[in-house]
Amino acid sequence: MFELMPMTRSQRSMNSFWNDFEKSFFGAYDRSMSEFKTDIIDNGGSYLLQAELPGYSKEEISLNLDDNYLTIKAEKKEENEEKKENFVRRERRYGSYSRSFDITGIDAENITASYNNGVLDVTLPKVVETKKEPKQIEIQ
Repeated sequence: MFELMPMTRSQRSMNSFWNDFEKSFFGAYDRSMSEFKTDIIDNGGSYLLQAELPGYSKEEISLNLDDNYLTIKAEKKEENEEKKENFVRRERRYGSYSRSFDITGIDAENITASYNNGVLDVTLPKVVETKKEPKQIEIQ
């Protein structure tokens, strides 16, 4: 689970190419909506996934399980309207992003989550593998 795969030189250069392309095409922009940071901690019998989602309410965050993948999605919609004499200003901002994690080897029925002070904590209990005892089969 959560295997780390080193990137090859060609992958790094392609990522660099696309990052540079994105920056030059869109100019200076706010990357805060483009991704969120996660830490994964092995606690022995479970993993603790911590996702930094500052500025979001619990209702703007969703966790979904689908075919051995856990997807965390955060979505924010904001509208501001300001009216003054002969002046109307209205701004809208929308952003969403998500990350998916392979949860092979995780007891999906017992996953729990909590959200406090901008940090989402997801506890992912490991599947307890039962060791099968050797068994003698009687011949009849």
